[in-house]
Amino acid sequence: MACSALTPPLFNLKLSQSHPTRRTKPSQALISYTQISTQSCSTCNAHFKAKFSSFSKLPLLSGRRVRFHVGVQKEYASGEEDESLASDATYQEEFAWSSVILPFLFPALGGLLFGYDIGATSGAALSLQSPELSGTTWFNISAIQLGLVVSGSLYGALFGSILAYPIADFLGRRRELIIAAVLYALGGLITAYAPGLSVLLIGRLLYGLGIGLTMHGAPLYIAETCPSQIRGTLVSLNELFIVLGILLGYVVGSLQVDVVGGWRYMFGVSAPIALIMGLGMWSLPPSPRWLLLRAVQGKGSLQDYKEKALIAMSNLRGRPPGDKLSERQIEDTFVSLKYAYEDQESDGSFLEVFQGPSLKAFLIGGGLVLFQQITGQPSVLYYAGSILQTAGFSAASDATRVSVVIGVFKLLMTWIAILKVDNLGRRPLLIGGVSGIAVSLLLLSAYYKFLGGFPFVAVAGLLLYVGCYQISFGPISWLMVSEIFPIRTRGRGISLAVLTNFGSNALVTFAFLPLKELLGAENLFLLFGAIALLSLVFVVLVVPETKGLSLEEIETKISK
Repeated sequence: MACSALTPPLFNLKLSQSHPTRRTKPSQALISYTQISTQSCSTCNAHFKAKFSSFSKLPLLSGRRVRFHVGVQKEYASGEEDESLASDATYQEEFAWSSVILPFLFPALGGLLFGYDIGATSGAALSLQSPELSGTTWFNISAIQLGLVVSGSLYGALFGSILAYPIADFLGRRRELIIAAVLYALGGLITAYAPGLSVLLIGRLLYGLGIGLTMHGAPLYIAETCPSQIRGTLVSLNELFIVLGILLGYVVGSLQVDVVGGWRYMFGVSAPIALIMGLGMWSLPPSPRWLLLRAVQGKGSLQDYKEKALIAMSNLRGRPPGDKLSERQIEDTFVSLKYAYEDQESDGSFLEVFQGPSLKAFLIGGGLVLFQQITGQPSVLYYAGSILQTAGFSAASDATRVSVVIGVFKLLMTWIAILKVDNLGRRPLLIGGVSGIAVSLLLLSAYYKFLGGFPFVAVAGLLLYVGCYQISFGPISWLMVSEIFPIRTRGRGISLAVLTNFGSNALVTFAFLPLKELLGAENLFLLFGAIALLSLVFVVLVVPETKGLSLEEIETKISK
């Protein structure tokens, strides 16, 4: 293919003349290269190979497209820092914000329904235990039975994560989310009309299956269909929708907590939202990246998959069918996927996730979502109403109203994280937020230990915990999980990360009340605080920065 006049120059050579009054050491030529997403140019490759044979082993000559930056560095005798004139310009896709709204919104509704379950369950747990307001003859349930009701959706999510591992790459992100919407609707309706505890638990499990598929498919669909320069913002916005769902659950709970059988309304509100999600996903195209991956894997006709991917990309960006810009993007993505896929020596077996770069990615992503849960997050959210009752808000309605305030604060802090995640980066937000989580848990422990006469301490501790969680573990964990896995194992790797998340979530949620009775609230929150300090060490030593990198560049960074 001939070089286009619009193709950016492969070489950017800059020479600077030393200042006449400065003594300098000999100049050193600098050559750096970074991956870009530009149109392939075999003629330029051949020209470069002929002129610069010493670089014959660089990836450019094996099909990987790179941009070279050539500069001159001078070392000053005065001790000034080295200066590099290398340019870091990278390709930026032009897009209209209106074209990314719907491909983000409908998958994000799945996150909203997950969050809604958290918020609604907090109020439903109070309603179910009330002899006057439960509207049932089986209201007198034990702590273990209540734990099963509260964590039932999490066990369903756990099973959904296991189910997603072998079938998600076959189904594709779009169909996975459509199935999740159906499960959400069924679970919500069965739970709302449950005649007894056993049927209620079945509805909770079905709803949880929808959560498990959603938390696998939604971040993947959003990350694979959005422009790379706003990937961090949109995947973090998915967390905002989870928080919106929590707030909606708190609001519905506060409105229905004094109504006889109010827990039925709290659970049933999810059904119409699930219907909107399912219809919306039905109207969206499949992920072009997933279609190209199927082509690379040899799962069908290469030409058919590329044509489908081109149509999907044009639809996603609101362009005419088969436009040249979408065609170039599809070709570039296909070459990148083909190189990334074929560069791996493994045969794509079940155990590939536990080998090489995939294992490193799983340790990072799995570690983040594990610490996200075992620092007490599900306990604080699911039992916020109960914690507030011990803090002096004895009436169920008072506790649920304060929960709404906490939900609003959670929403505001999530918005701050979204605004800063592509600016400050992932690591600074994680380090600052996790440090605050540790402080808040120690504060809650102190409240239960010797500050019981000051209920505002419990509220302050909850607010600090929620705020710090929402600028760190909340959005950043899922963002990095959607970014760091190699293309060959991305679907299965995210499945395992989701499995780790919901497994630890269900365990902590179920064990919270028994552990609280065994250790006492003060020692339980002290234990969570110690785990938070351990997670801070993990973030500082293990978690890399991925700000501003494409998915392929992140894969290269992890592999090193």
